[in-house]
Amino acid sequence: MPPTVRIAVYVQPNAKRTEVVGQHGADFKIRVAAPAVEQSANVALLAFVASRLGLRPRDIRLVAGAASRHKVLEIDGRTAQQIEHLLRLSP
Repeated sequence: MPPTVRIAVYVQPNAKRTEVVGQHGADFKIRVAAPAVEQSANVALLAFVASRLGLRPRDIRLVAGAASRHKVLEIDGRTAQQIEHLLRLSP
């Protein structure tokens, strides 16, 4: 059975491009090019993280913070160490 891991992210919508920019406290800080309107930033965030981790979008769920910049993602199929490594790599 693949592992399920929760990670905390801090999202900055309306950025010039979508990218991981480091840490915001204990959270991963991710800039998202999509605006924070009608869940478009959340959808873009999930698609970006899935792409960076080599997963399908359905393997990642937003479990907390839908209307906040601080969010919690639940990720299937990767260990915490793999997630940290893949998100820290340059695109």
